[in-house]
This record gives sequence, C-alpha cells and structure tokens, in this order.
Amino acid sequence: MKNFMKLSVVLVAAALAFSSCNCFKQMAKAQDEVKVTCTPEILVLNNGVIAADVNVTFPVEYFNKKAVLKVTPVLVFEGGEVAGQTKYFQGSKVDENYAVVDKVSGGNYTMHVEFPYDARMDQCALQMRAEIKCPKGKCKEFTLVNLNNGAIPTKEEAAILAGDDAAAKNAIEREFGLVVAYGLNTLQKDIKYGDLMENMANNYKRVTTVVNKTDLLYAINSSKVTKKNQAAADLDAFKADVDEKLGNDRATQNIAVKGYASPDGPEKFNDKLSKARSESSKEVVAKVLEETGLDVDAAAYGEDWDGFKEMVAASDIKDKNLILQVLSLYNSPAEREAEIKNLSSVYGELKDDVLPELRRAQIVNSTDIQGKTDVELMAAANQGQEMTVEEYLFTAQELAKTPEQAVAFLKEAAKQYPNDARVWNNLGVALTKAGEKAEALKAFEKAAKVDPSADLNKNLLLANLANGNTAAAKKYAAAADSEAKAAVAAAEGNYQAAAAQLEGYNAAIAYVMNNDLAAAKKALANETSADADYLRAVIAAKEGQVAQAKAQLKSAIAKAPELAEKAAKDVLLKAIMEA
Repeated sequence: MKNFMKLSVVLVAAALAFSSCNCFKQMAKAQDEVKVTCTPEILVLNNGVIAADVNVTFPVEYFNKKAVLKVTPVLVFEGGEVAGQTKYFQGSKVDENYAVVDKVSGGNYTMHVEFPYDARMDQCALQMRAEIKCPKGKCKEFTLVNLNNGAIPTKEEAAILAGDDAAAKNAIEREFGLVVAYGLNTLQKDIKYGDLMENMANNYKRVTTVVNKTDLLYAINSSKVTKKNQAAADLDAFKADVDEKLGNDRATQNIAVKGYASPDGPEKFNDKLSKARSESSKEVVAKVLEETGLDVDAAAYGEDWDGFKEMVAASDIKDKNLILQVLSLYNSPAEREAEIKNLSSVYGELKDDVLPELRRAQIVNSTDIQGKTDVELMAAANQGQEMTVEEYLFTAQELAKTPEQAVAFLKEAAKQYPNDARVWNNLGVALTKAGEKAEALKAFEKAAKVDPSADLNKNLLLANLANGNTAAAKKYAAAADSEAKAAVAAAEGNYQAAAAQLEGYNAAIAYVMNNDLAAAKKALANETSADADYLRAVIAAKEGQVAQAKAQLKSAIAKAPELAEKAAKDVLLKAIMEA
C-alpha cells in the first residue's frame, strides 16, 4: 500500500501552483491559507461504519465569485477505494444551488463522511479530492486539482484521465488527493464476544451411581425368610446383575440390606423386628452372593413411614390425601398410627394393600461406575471412537486445548447427535472463539430450531454482534442479561455504558475507546492472555511510554506469534514500530 504523508493536528493544504484555469488564478496564490482538519485524526471503526468530520476553512478574499469547487472524500485502501458523498462549493456569482463561499468573509464548512466497513479497510487513508470549474479557460468542465502541489493535469495526465485504463487513471487520482486522516482504529472488533457467550451444561459424571434393588417380604410380626418370599424377591436376577458388573473393572459394588417394619404395632417391637429382618435377610443374600466375594452390610430402620407415605401417594386409595394430611400433622409414630386407624373408611385398604409391602428387607446393589479419565476422553475424541453426547460436551468444554480443537470435537458430536441443541449451541461458542463467526451464527440458529424452548437470546445476540449485525442483535436484547446489553452498547460506540457492565479484557477495550486509560489498565490487572498484553502495549503507546509498549508487545508476540503481523499494520502501534 502506498505510504501516505504524515499529518499534523491541523493540516494546511500545499500551496497551489499558478493555474491556467482563469477563475483559479487568484485562489491559487492564497491556497496555503486554506486549512483542513479531520476529526478523528485516526479513523475509528464503529458499528460497521467508518465516519469522520472534515472541516475546511476558506480565508477572506479567497474564493472566486465565479468558481465552483467539487470536493469528494475517498477512503483508499489496499485493493480498492470507496468514494463518499461529494460536496460542491460555489462563488457568489455562480447560478447554482451549492454552498456559497463569500469572497469577502470566507467561510467554515464541515463535511460529515461515512463509509460502510470492509475488512480490507483495516489499513486505509481518507483523501480529499478536488475538481475546479471556471466559466472560461481550460477548466470549463470540472478539472482535477492536485491538492498536494497545486498542479492541474498535464496534457499526458489529462489523456490518461480521459482514457479507458482504469488502473492508470486511479493512480493519478490518488496522487492528486490530499490525505486528511491515516489509519483505522479497529479495537471495537477485538471485543471477545465468545467470552460472553454461555455453554449449555453437560451431564457428564466422573462417577455414575447405578442402583438395583429388590424387596424380600415377611409375614406380619415375623423375621423368618420363607422359600416362597425368597423366590418372589428373584434373588437369581439380583445375583445376575451383580455378576455382570463384576466384569466391569470400572464398577465398584456396594451391597446393603435394609430391614423395615410396617408402621402398625408398638414402636419398640417394630425396631427389634426390623433388626431381626435385616439379619435374616443378610444371611440369605450372603449365601446367594458367596461366590462373588462381596461383603454384605445390614442395617435396621424401624417403622417404614417414608415407604408408607410413598406407597399411599402412588395408590388409588380414595381418601389418600386425608391420610397424607395426617402424616404431615403428627410427628409421633404412635399418634400417626392411632389417627390412621381412626380412618375406618380407608384403613381396610391400607391393611390389605400397603402395610404388607412394608414388612420387608430391601436388598440394594449401589454401584459406582467410574467414567473415562481425561486422557481416555481426549484419546477417544481424537481417534474418533464412540462417545456419548455427554462425553463429547464435557471433552470439548473442559479438556480441549484450543477453540479449534473444541470445534472439531463438537462437529463430530453434531453428526452423531444432531437433535441435541446443546451440541449446536456449544459449537457456536467454540466457533466464535475460533474466529469462525458466520458459521457460529448458523450453529446458534440450528440450536434454536432443534429446541425452540431453549434460552438462546444471549448467544444469538452476541453472535449477531460478532458478525456486525447490530440491528438483528437488538431483537434479542429485551430478553438478554445486562452483560449482553453492554455488548450492544459497545457495538454502538457507547463505551461508557458498556464498560460499566463488562469485565476484564472486554471492559478494558471499552475504557480504551472511551480514552479512560487508567480504568483500562485496572480492568486488565488479572488478565494474562496474549491479547491482554497486546492491549497493554496499545495503552502504553497512547501514553507515550515507548519502552513499556515494546515490552508488552514482545510479551504478547511470545505468547501468540501471529500478533506480530497484526502489530506491523496496527496504526495504534505505529509510533513504537517506527521508534
């Protein structure tokens, strides 16, 4: 890209050489008194737009009464240029409807210029190009004026400008243009929307507990195990489950026998009865499982009021709500039993259908199954082995070393589990962090289609912001949290409001854009990333601390070598790169 001239805060147009354009002769003599300023001096990307105000001050006794000046702002960048809205100025005797510059008093005029952002514009310059028109002489039609040296095109240049060679023509136009602003501050693009996004939770458990149980029933007031009741408990099936889990080296089985008594009869008697049932049941279970080598624990739990409540709630007993109310009103077992027996209309059903099921010993196999280790999960993900959706989600979120690796894992998960909105949502987060913003938005939209009930407002808002779709993002703002709304404020250039709700690196970006460098440094206090060091370099450069800026930039590049290329083109680091 062409190296453009350095600018001072107030730019003074170069003195124009004497021109053969009749009405321009006297204007050329005083051309060094025309002042041009641009605010900001370094252009700023804001909400997908590059905007600036160019101010031109014409001195008194300058503007020819018959002259017309055509001024066009042009944003020049490597690989192209974009022209802004042209403004015309005319002398007081010109019969047109342009802005009149009075010869006697001169004038001050501001041109607001805007350009839709294009990624190629990260290195750019704002030029002003001018054409003059006089009623007589060589400039009867608008003629290009070189604002750097005052010349009009030579015969050869005029021929090129009138010809069909677009590249040669553009080269002359660029040479004749006056640079009023150089470089583009793109810090707004550096907001880490991915850091504000929310992953959907996975249900991966390092240890999963699986419970298998059966009840060994007893006759009323008895702790003797009958062959009939032992057969009804189906201990053979219970043992088969134990044997199967013995073959799983990740499984740890815990066998327990819990003795109970139905909540009718004296409490002390029932306590002894439940203990006797646990002991007799343990003998039976220990014999059945003798070959397994597993220990069997036994414990007595007395009257089974919890089981009673559970069975009543699940029953079809007509007045079950009345029974449950009694349980809630009385804590004493004796009072509960008495009040329930008083409910003569339902006690018969309880005696026949509920209480016999509570005269039992519950035999429980509680098995802890260890999940894959972190090493095993990473190996499975990298090698394309079969994985559950929970394992994919956990591995991508907790174990992946880079956003790109998380993307790879979640893309594979999406192939196998396309109807799980969590996969698409978390893929969107990973894609955003990997810089694939357009694909990330598609992933979030897919998640919303798979599960319309999922709360995706925040992520859809942030994904649209990341893609420069501020208007679309705001559609989700009403239901989003304060952090997401702060991101909208930042995208719209309201950095003061944004900084109040953001944290860390993102808050620092907002503070720098709001020129509150002290607050920006404070926001970065606990940040150790390469991007944080890079931003510290920008802050130091703004403060004129060249050595400190170079040190921070060196640290940033050591952590992320690709930042060297960014720094070489960053107008905010231009001073330290040249120092």
